Amino acid sequence: MEACVPAATFGRMLRLFTALTLPPDVAETLKRRQSGLPGARWRPLDALHVTLAFYGEIDERRADDLASELTLVTGGPFEIALKGVGCFGDDHRSHTLWAGVETPNERLSVLAGRCKAAGERAGIGMEARTYKPHVTLAYLKTQTNPDRLGAWVSGHNLLHSPPIRIDRFGLYSSVLTDSGSHYELEREYLL
Repeated sequence: MEACVPAATFGRMLRLFTALTLPPDVAETLKRRQSGLPGARWRPLDALHVTLAFYGEIDERRADDLASELTLVTGGPFEIALKGVGCFGDDHRSHTLWAGVETPNERLSVLAGRCKAAGERAGIGMEARTYKPHVTLAYLKTQTNPDRLGAWVSGHNLLHSPPIRIDRFGLYSSVLTDSGSHYELEREYLL
């Protein structure tokens, strides 16, 4: 389907990804949970999304190729629901706090796979990692107390959103700043 938001000018290197935006009521519910954990850098309301594929920094030509390839992604509307919270990290420390997407969700996995394949067709080297759909709630500093983190996760793990209708996805640019990443919608694609 054709893009329904005009493209920005891709005249520089851009850090790009595709994602699903959350309805305002669901994002506000998540925002209300973002407290009570010292050392957490909570993500702003406009940064709460479900990433489909991360493309990294690419030049103007590849960005245009990617935008064209993404017009070929199809699938039709479907629903997702958020369920539970958790952390990503290694054996020594957690670095990311997230809200999960209820799984299995075959339609979401297929959409993410199609966005990844669009990147590959555009000549972008894609990471070979397993897709784990989530909404990043916070980035954690190294001194985050593991007991406090465990208590926060236990206290919020019953999160379960109502069904969220997905009928589009967006191509976003990400600009890294001292206060975190700022995201800009470059194009939007109907399913």
